[in-house]
This record gives sequence, structure tokens and C-alpha cells, in this order.
Amino acid sequence: MEYHRPVMLKECLQGLSIDPRGIYVDLTFGGGGHSRAILEHLQDGQLFAFDQDEDAKLQSVSLQDKGFHFIQANFKYVANYLQMYGVTKVDGMLADLGVSSYQIDEPTRGFYTRSDGSLDMRMDRSVNKSAIQVVNEYSEKQMTTIFREYGELKLAGRLARMVIAAREQNLIRTADQLKTVLSNAAPRGKENKFYAKVFQAIRIEVNDELSALKEVLELSSGLLNPGGRFVVMSYHSLEDRLVKNFFAKGKFSGEVDRDIYGNFLRPFKPINRRPIRPHMDEIHTNSRARSAKLRIAEKL
Repeated sequence: MEYHRPVMLKECLQGLSIDPRGIYVDLTFGGGGHSRAILEHLQDGQLFAFDQDEDAKLQSVSLQDKGFHFIQANFKYVANYLQMYGVTKVDGMLADLGVSSYQIDEPTRGFYTRSDGSLDMRMDRSVNKSAIQVVNEYSEKQMTTIFREYGELKLAGRLARMVIAAREQNLIRTADQLKTVLSNAAPRGKENKFYAKVFQAIRIEVNDELSALKEVLELSSGLLNPGGRFVVMSYHSLEDRLVKNFFAKGKFSGEVDRDIYGNFLRPFKPINRRPIRPHMDEIHTNSRARSAKLRIAEKL
């Protein structure tokens, strides 16, 4: 099985503008497709790859390169781990925020709506909180917030009440059980999109994804050398909105700050004002690229 086909590989490499002797970070190693391509462009450079998934660590073993370092950790700890290697500044960072093809295709991981696996959804399976805990233990208020804010779902309160009522009869342990519980709320003809939003909402909560993204965005301006590039690929509007705002304003909401002369006070200059989207040829060969949006910024 192909672990993960890297999305917009050419565009990511162009966005990084790689210096063969530079230091780079792949924040989301996954199956290593982006990392392999970066290493091919390095000569005496270094690449530090992060991923909290044990399966990704197993994939990293095949990359035998003196300049390659795999670190099994959440990317929000990037600065701490780089310091352990004596690295305080880097020349480029890449983050592909999507769930890997392997994680989706492996039923036991519980990420995919169309396979009946255990409701796990943990990217780091050493942590205790899984989707089973979220669905069966969270309060109605908590479930409502998750569905509304992370899934951008209408009638979030109704969905939460349906989950609460169902789990009082039996624990909800599998993807199919959860889909059955919510089936009466699924819009006819749009069931797959509806369930995808439900699973997205729970997955974001389980892995604390948006908080981790905010942390690494805020850290990035201190890690990158002037002229260094940060390339981020997102797959839903919540992530893309955070990246867009931070690249343009240096913060997640409000207007960009200015000095007394009216000049922008921000750490990055966006390279592309609109997100780069995959070509139709790539979408035809890799349907999971369809929702990808790529943004590139340069450290000022």
C-alpha cells in the first residue's frame, strides 16, 4: 500500500526555494514524500522531520541520509527539539496538514467515514484521549461546541443531543455506530459531506489540531532566517483561515498593526495572495488533493 502520495509536490518545493546547504523542517513527515524530495535538493544541508505517528516513524527508516533527522513529536514542540540539535534558525519550513492516505485507509485508525473502524482518530496513539472518549464522555455543551466550531455544522445542538441520547443506551465505539446515530440528520444526497464534517470536528478535538497549528505559526517567525520560507498546505477552511491571517497580519484576527509611519508590522510577507490549488491532472490521479490549499510566506 502506498503510505501517502504527496500533494502539490512541485509547488511545495518551488515555494521553499531550497538552498542546497540550508536547514529545513518538514513538520508533517507522514509517508515521507515531501521529505524525500527536499533531501534530493540538499547538498550538505539538513532536514528535520516531525511526526507524532508511530507508523510515520517506521516509514522514516527507509530514508538513509546523513543530513536527515526524524523526530517523533508533535510539531508544536519544534523549537525545543531543534535546540537539542543546536539549531536555533532554519531556512524553510513545510507543513502538510492533511491526514495521510495510510491513516485514512487503515480502518483501525477510525479516521475515514466509509470504513467501519474503531472510533480512535488519535494521530499519537500513546495519548489517552480518543474519539471514543470524546463521543461517550463529553457533555452536551462540549459536543455542541465541537460540532459548531470544528465541523461548521448547522443544528450542532441537535447533533449533540442525538449523540447523548444514543450513548445512554449503548456506548458508541465504531464509525458505523456514530453514522447510524446521526443518520436522520444527514442531508439527503449530501451524506458523505455531512459525515466528513462530523468526523473532522471530532478529529480536531482529539488531536487539539487548531491549537497546535496556532502555536507553530507563532513560533515560526522566531525560527526562520530572514528570507526563509514557510509553506503550509491545508484542507479545510478553519486551518486555511488561520494560516492566511497570520501570514498577512502576524496574528489570527483583527487588522494588521502599523508603525507611526503607516508601515505594516508583521513578520511575514505572503508570496501568494490567493491559495495555490492543485491542477486537475493531479486531482484526477489523487482525489484527496481536491480540497488542498497552499500558502507561502517569506520571513521579513
